[in-house]
Amino acid sequence: MQTAKMAVSLSLLLGINHDMMNTQYLDQISDLLDQMTLSEKIGQLSQFQTPYGQIPENFKQQLQNGDVGSVLNEADLDTITEMQRIAVEESRLGIPLLFGRDVIHGFKTVFPIPLGQAATWSETLVEQAARVSAIEARSSGINWTFSPMIDISRDPRWGRIAESFGEDHWLTSKLGNAMVDGYQTDNLKNHDAIAACAKHFVGYGAAESGRDYNSVNICENELRNVYLTPFKSACDNKAASMMAAFNDLNGVPASGNEWLMQDVLRTEWGYDGVMLSDWDSIRQLSIHGFTENDKASALAGINAGIDMEMVSTTYADHIEQLLSEGKIKTSQIDTMVKRILLLKFKMGLFDAPYTASEKFPELVNDQHRQIAKEVARNSCVLLQNKHNVLPLAKDDLSSVALIGPLADDGYEQLGTWIFDGDEQHSVTCLQALKAYLGNDVALNFAKGLATSRTTDDSGFNEAITAVKQSDVAVLVLGEESILSGEAHCRTNLDLPGAQHALIRAIKATGTPIVLVVMAGRPLTLTPIMDDVDAILYAWHPGTMGGEAIKELIFGEYSPTGKLPVSFPRNVGQIPIYYNQKHTGKPVTDDNWAFIDDIPVRAEQTSMGMNSAHIDCHFTPLFPFGFGLTYGELSYQNLQVKTPSITPEGALIVDVELVNDSQRDIIETAQLYIRDLHASVTRPVRELKAFKRVEIKANSRQPITFILQASELSFYNQRMQKVLEPGLFHCWIGGDSQASLQGEFRVI
Repeated sequence: MQTAKMAVSLSLLLGINHDMMNTQYLDQISDLLDQMTLSEKIGQLSQFQTPYGQIPENFKQQLQNGDVGSVLNEADLDTITEMQRIAVEESRLGIPLLFGRDVIHGFKTVFPIPLGQAATWSETLVEQAARVSAIEARSSGINWTFSPMIDISRDPRWGRIAESFGEDHWLTSKLGNAMVDGYQTDNLKNHDAIAACAKHFVGYGAAESGRDYNSVNICENELRNVYLTPFKSACDNKAASMMAAFNDLNGVPASGNEWLMQDVLRTEWGYDGVMLSDWDSIRQLSIHGFTENDKASALAGINAGIDMEMVSTTYADHIEQLLSEGKIKTSQIDTMVKRILLLKFKMGLFDAPYTASEKFPELVNDQHRQIAKEVARNSCVLLQNKHNVLPLAKDDLSSVALIGPLADDGYEQLGTWIFDGDEQHSVTCLQALKAYLGNDVALNFAKGLATSRTTDDSGFNEAITAVKQSDVAVLVLGEESILSGEAHCRTNLDLPGAQHALIRAIKATGTPIVLVVMAGRPLTLTPIMDDVDAILYAWHPGTMGGEAIKELIFGEYSPTGKLPVSFPRNVGQIPIYYNQKHTGKPVTDDNWAFIDDIPVRAEQTSMGMNSAHIDCHFTPLFPFGFGLTYGELSYQNLQVKTPSITPEGALIVDVELVNDSQRDIIETAQLYIRDLHASVTRPVRELKAFKRVEIKANSRQPITFILQASELSFYNQRMQKVLEPGLFHCWIGGDSQASLQGEFRVI
């Protein structure tokens, strides 16, 4: 009877249902906790980083004492095995370790950056990439990754937009869950599963001015309707852990935010996973000015319910004193420790703490490389294709110029956060084109610029000579991997260095130009749009990037990528995103005036009467969801089958996709809605569904979208999730500016 009571009380304490958890775990956790000293409990709340491939003598002693719960950034299997052996076999209680590492978009086999993976609009491909990442990481002893990053990212100045799935919370939720599934499989005990970590909770992508770590101010209604949505979805999908954001949110740093962590995450959502701080973020609470010193920072982190402290040691240094002073309770510490132990039990680490290396395939094997190529070629977005210059036809060419500093750089194409990726495994554009063209077509290669940032034009002449000797010029430009990612934010999003000048110099030759852009964010392409014939946006495409790009530009595979984020015309438009609000003075082409159209000495009342800039069109250069392919595709015959739906009903909309070309096409059809009248203002459009559809050449393909009425709900003024009656518009098309429209009413 006493054991049952303990099990039930622990379930309540963890904020989960008793029937969701194996009673055996509850009993074992309670038994362990009863035996643990305070020092051992504090150890479970601490994540340490050690020199790579080494176990310092003092750290070995900590392991033997049971004072370590997790190790950060170790990826040498022998070292991990020995650390685990010491913890399991030489410590008093034998509690196994968690080994965490940033496996963001691949381990040894590197996939496109997450923003590029988002451009696939494919849950299947994102899950497959995460599955390979998990297999390779776990084979090296890593059992915990700090991914996916599901921050809503509307500002391309922010370097970490590269790690995100873009600007839309619905798409981010779907792809984030797919990545979690790929990491964790259907059972965390599987030998090749690793624990996922949804980050950064919350609002990090809305940092002021796109500056990393900066302040965030988001009203609660917007927070609930947009920024919290992917995290609630990850919670429902049983992501094993979450990570607190660096930023302050509405004046309260996330790592000390009791409302966010306790009221929303634990009480309202019932999340029972581990909440981890970001690197040193507990200590940084005092730097924010939120706490007086490290001791006060530890208190704030504990009261917020941050279970594990990454790298900094405020918990280890101050918990004992905080307890003795009565500022925290033992029950708080016990609850945090229980969540960490629960994760270790769910992962099966108490039964199988070591990595069975013989069960794993070779790193970067052919199957993994094939998946990497498949993801890469589906991630590239065709933004422009004047006069159908693409695809190139090998039989029609005698020579091709390949130009640019990123055309043969196996490292830079891998992108940001690739601790374990190795450029020796990369297939570059030069390597892929050489193998494909062979002796049939001359390949004239010149870098033109030493790096993407080079301002020295001394390499231009070699590039121009190569182009003049060629039928077409393929330019591989963009930004180096280090120019995006954490703490690499930019105010100027043009192609860096002398790349514009190089493009103009090559344009002067009269040779058709195919521009391939490798970048970690949307760049402002307005200055070069008229100077190039085709633009293929490849993001940072990973290990197999060159092979994927070759297949796309030579038509072996038609582009399928769609933008997960709007591309601004210039930096002054930022933030610009498709699901903005209508405002009381919406801008249209009929009421917008360009600066040059305004008469000199015009009366003030003749201008400024809509929500727009006068020196730039109000639309993005390329909208969310946009992406061209090879062939002629149109949407026709939209029919709303359910013009009136009840709260228990569903919206059913039919449309036909018509392929008038000689090519088979894969198209991502997108359904958007607008709630025209609500108790809080709603976005002008919201993505609610998408389908990747293959349409055969010269054929028509009917498709049907079914949307449950509950998916039209939102948070109202009182922060209640509601579905309100009223009139809605819906659109189906190839991007967020789709014009084929219907309407329906919720009754």
